[in-house]
Amino acid sequence: MSFKDGFKDEKAIVLPKEIIKEFQENEITKSLFITDIGYYSNAKNHYRERLKGIQQYILIYCIKGKGWIEIHKKRTILEKNDYVIISIGIPHKYGADNSDPWSIYWLHFTGEKAHLLVNHPNEKINIDSASNGRFNDRLLLFEEIFHNLAMGFSTENFEYANICLWHMLGSFRYLSQFRKINEINSYNKIDLSIKHMVSNISKKITLDELAEHCNLSISQYCSLFKKKTSRTPLNYFAHLKIRQASHLLDYSDLRISEIALKVGFDDPFYFSRLFSKIMGKSPRNYRNIKKG
Repeated sequence: MSFKDGFKDEKAIVLPKEIIKEFQENEITKSLFITDIGYYSNAKNHYRERLKGIQQYILIYCIKGKGWIEIHKKRTILEKNDYVIISIGIPHKYGADNSDPWSIYWLHFTGEKAHLLVNHPNEKINIDSASNGRFNDRLLLFEEIFHNLAMGFSTENFEYANICLWHMLGSFRYLSQFRKINEINSYNKIDLSIKHMVSNISKKITLDELAEHCNLSISQYCSLFKKKTSRTPLNYFAHLKIRQASHLLDYSDLRISEIALKVGFDDPFYFSRLFSKIMGKSPRNYRNIKKG
C-alpha cells in the first residue's frame, strides 16, 4: 500500500495489485471495492489527463473552491457540493481552478456490481444545501474508509472499508433516503418542542427561545414546525394555552382572570379576545355551556 503526499493537507492511499486481487476474489468485496482514495485541500495546480481513461470509476466530490472536468471535449465547472463519477475507460481531464482551487475527496472504485451505484455517469451533480443535508456524515464515511485502509493489511480492515463504501456511494445514489434520518431527527425535535410548550404553558416563550431550544435557526424551526403541524409555532402555542384554559374553565372554580394568568396572559382582556377568536365563544359563555 502506498501513501502519497503533494498538496497541502493531502492524503492518499493507492492499494497494491495483490490486495486488489484479493478484493476480486473475496466474497464480501468482489461486488464493490476501492483501489485508490484520497483528499486534496486547496489543491493549487492539480491536473490529471488520461487519454484512455482507467479501469475504475472515479468519484470526485468538491467541498470547497472550484475545479473542472472535461469529458468528450465538454468542460464542466465543479464547485462546492458538486460531484461527478467518471465512467470506466472514458478519456478525461480535470483540474483545479487557478484563482480558487478546489478541495476534493476522491476515490477510484470497481467491482462486479459497481455500476449499480452510478446513476448519472460523467455528469456534474449538485447536492443542494438543505437543512437535512448530512454533509458531515458523508465526509465521516470517507474518513472511516480511509482510516481503515490505512490501518494495514488485515482482511477485516479491508472488508469493513469496502462495506462502508456501499454506504458512502449510496449517500450519493440515494440522496433523499440518506437524508431521511435527519428529517426524522428534526421531526423528533418538533415533538420535543411541543412537549416543551406544554411544560411551560404558564409562561411567555418567544420564537427565538423555541428555536434555540431545538438547536435550529428560526427559519429552519418554523419551516419544520409548519411542515409537521400545519401551524406556526406561536399559533400552535396559543392553541395549547386556550386548550388548557378550556380545561380550567370546565373543571375549576378559578376566576377568568386567574385562568388567564395560569396560561401565561397578564392581560385578561387580551386573553378573552384570543379565547373568543379560537373557540368562537367568550370564556364566560364557554363555561356556561353544558358539555357532554
